[in-house]
Amino acid sequence: MSISAIEARAAKVWFDEEHLWVLLQDGRRIATPLSYFPRLLKASPEARASVELSGGGIGLHWGKLDEDISVPGLLSGGADATRRH
Repeated sequence: MSISAIEARAAKVWFDEEHLWVLLQDGRRIATPLSYFPRLLKASPEARASVELSGGGIGLHWGKLDEDISVPGLLSGGADATRRH
């Protein structure tokens, strides 16, 4: 994993119908298909919007959905381990 991935931090999180979007503090935007994260895919828009930035933006946390995603993991292409291929 590159240094820029390790140091990346989220500033904002939002969704469209098919993607999780993250604006990083350095200005980059990344999109990941919701299909990578079954809990988010099945969740209501209100539940998805309840995201908290943790660790100064290193992680994304949805308490009610029991979902945690690391920003470096997103940058490396990681998906939820429960995801079916």
